[in-house]
Order: sequence, then C-alpha cells, then structure tokens
Amino acid sequence: MDLNLIWFILIAVLFTGFFILEGFDYGVGMLMFGRSQNERTQFIKAIGPVWDANEVWMITAGGASFAAFPHFYASMFSTFYIALFLMLFALIMRGVAFELRGKIDSADWRNFWDGAIIFGSFLPALLWGVAMANLLKGLPLNAQMHYTGNFFDLLSPYTIVTGIFFVTLFMFHGANFLSIKLADERLLLDLKRKARFWGIVSWTAYLAFVILSIFDTDVMTKASGVIIFAAAMGILSAGWSFVKEGAAMAAFVTTSVTIAITTVALFIALFPRLMVSSLNPDWSLTIYNAASTPYTLTIMTIAAVVLVPVVLIYQGWTYKIFKERVKPIK
Repeated sequence: MDLNLIWFILIAVLFTGFFILEGFDYGVGMLMFGRSQNERTQFIKAIGPVWDANEVWMITAGGASFAAFPHFYASMFSTFYIALFLMLFALIMRGVAFELRGKIDSADWRNFWDGAIIFGSFLPALLWGVAMANLLKGLPLNAQMHYTGNFFDLLSPYTIVTGIFFVTLFMFHGANFLSIKLADERLLLDLKRKARFWGIVSWTAYLAFVILSIFDTDVMTKASGVIIFAAAMGILSAGWSFVKEGAAMAAFVTTSVTIAITTVALFIALFPRLMVSSLNPDWSLTIYNAASTPYTLTIMTIAAVVLVPVVLIYQGWTYKIFKERVKPIK
C-alpha cells in the first residue's frame, strides 16, 4: 500500500472540502460590502452556525500536511511566511468580528466589525489563489528545500489573476448559498442579480487563469488538465444558467462541483510533486522526498480512518439542524 499516495489524496480531499465550504463563507463575507446593517445581519445569520466548523477543514489540512509531509510543510510556511501571517491576521479579525459585532448596540461598532468580516473574507480568498498559483508555477527552491526568493517574488500577473479568480468564484458561490438560505424576497431578487453578475465575472476570470496557465505552468501539457478545466468551465456556465432560471440549489451545486473539480485538477497537475522548484526540477518536493516515515504514516492512517467519519457525521448533522431559511429582520 502506497501510504504516500494515500495521504496526498487525503490532503487533496481536505483542501477540496475546505474550498467548497469555506468558499461560500468567504463569498458571503465579501458580499456584505455595500449592504445595510439589516442585510448584513441576515448574511451573518446564514453562515453563523457553520463558519467556524468550515475552518476546521483548513486546520485539518494543515495538520495533515505537517504530519505526513513535514518537509513540504516547513518549506511552504517559510515560503509564504508573510502571506500566511497576513492571512492569519485577517482570519483572527474575522473570527473575533462574528463574536463581538452584536455586543454593543452601536451602528459605528457594528460597521467596524462588519468591515473586519469583509476584509477577513477577501484577503484569505485572494491569498489562497496566489498560493495555489505559485505552487503550480514553481518557486525558487534550492537543493536544501529552502526558498531563496522574497515576498514580492510571489506576485506576478499569473498569481494575481489566480487570486482574483478565487475571489470572484467564491463570491458567485456565496451568492448562490445565500439564495438557498434567506427568506427575504426582496433580498433574494437582488442576490439573483448579483449571482448572475459574479457568474459572468468568475467565468471570465477562470478563462484568464486557464490561458495564463498555458504559458506559466505545465498544467496544460497533460491532456487530463485540459479536459478537467474545460469541464469545470462548462459546469460553471451551467451554474449561471441555473441562476437565470431561478434554480438556486442547482446553481449552488454547480459552483460546489466547479470548485471541487478545479481543486482536484490543481493537485493532479502537481502530482507527484508538492512544491515545484523553478531552479532545478530535481529539487522539487515530492510525496516521497518530503514525507514522514512509513511508521508515522501508518499510525496517521489508522487515526484518520477512525476520526474522519466522526467529523463528517457531526458536520453533516450541523447542516441538517440549521437547514431552515433565515427569516427577514423587521
């Protein structure tokens, strides 16, 4: 049994779940921009019971990366140190904002924390896109698995466009989620217009990401990459059509599937690499030279088999309990 491969697949699954679940969280947070406090409160109530559980997927993915591929974890965190620090700051502000927003009956107080939620949703979405693009494009890693560049080397037209793509796709995803969670008819009509807009924008950003990937990465050198990304763009188009027809649940399913297919495609493009060295392909981190010992992977596999189903069950139960639509606030 190739435990290295199994853990690569498991980490891909964890990131897929994270981008789907936290993706609509980020989207809802960003869609709060320019809204009234009444509307923002409805948005927050829609994700209030689940947003913190959704972040568990990111924590679990990070923990699994540390335990299964410690060299990858170390190189990634040193490479993206400033970016991850900014992301952590944004996520802390976002988490605190959910808790403190309603503690004082003051419009200025609520506006400040609403701004923290918007900021804490936008910046991580952008930085995740930048990070994934850099993993695909390649990083200046030396033979000792050390990053030899600086923060600004992480920024390029390709990585920034990918970050924008993540932001717009999550906003489309978030608008579709709100369309199945809110009960305010006036607000639902406006969300339908917003969903149609962000559907077009996200599809355009996706196309730009694919075109730049042809020139800046080896993603499109594999026939599987071309087929998978083309399928994802087709499904995203179907999502826009569902929004137009008023089929909110179908639209949400299509954005979820689009995110899943895209994430899987990114990991397929990387395999068997975890981080690509732009200095020398032989210096790239792979699932074999960056992995823990077989004994460690064996113990982790046993723990995962026992605990992962428990996590899935309790999170599924949470969504079932809070499945009702959020009623309008009078």
